[in-house]
Amino acid sequence: MEPIKVLIADDHVLYRAGVKTALSSKNDVKVIAEADNGMHLLTMLKAVQPDVILLDIQMPVMDGITALPEIKKNWPDVKVIMLTMLEDHSMITKLMELGANSYLSKTSDIEVIYEAIKTCFEQDYFFNALTNKALLTNLKQRNQVTPQKLVQQEAQLNDKEMLILKLMCEEKTTKEIADMVDLSPRTVEAIRDKLKVKTGAKSTAGLIMYAVKHNILNEEI
Repeated sequence: MEPIKVLIADDHVLYRAGVKTALSSKNDVKVIAEADNGMHLLTMLKAVQPDVILLDIQMPVMDGITALPEIKKNWPDVKVIMLTMLEDHSMITKLMELGANSYLSKTSDIEVIYEAIKTCFEQDYFFNALTNKALLTNLKQRNQVTPQKLVQQEAQLNDKEMLILKLMCEEKTTKEIADMVDLSPRTVEAIRDKLKVKTGAKSTAGLIMYAVKHNILNEEI
């Protein structure tokens, strides 16, 4: 297997060097290029083809927020992990909706960065406590309501599936959901698996991401 090709875009030379050096000990990951701003990154992508980009949010000339949509538009298969010192819940949700595959604090341990690279490459998304909390917080604060019929048409969810997804977003356990909807825990798990198939989510966190995009917590079931 060829190593996962990584490009680091960050205006701090020492940070790039530190991450590159730390990742050099991993046989299945290789840093193939570095960029110091978003414009430099977009130009570089015309010549190199990384699998994963570590993209700093705050950079001169062009920041990561501006570069992200351009990357996803022109190189949709490239996975992008946003890096920042800020733990802004609304910003995290915005970036995930723009196509970011993960969001990490720049203080993250190298093993977390390595795990995020591997997981994004293999499973598209890497969710952690930071992203999950941000997505749930944003979901609970949204005021915009999408009519239930439109949501159902999007993934063709029935009332029972909508209710279970809503309860999952409220952080209810499988047993709690089973008790509330008068089903067995095994049946709830089966419905959860079916929801993943219908929505294209690969994990429970992916289902939360789907719910965020469709304002399901605000729905009256």
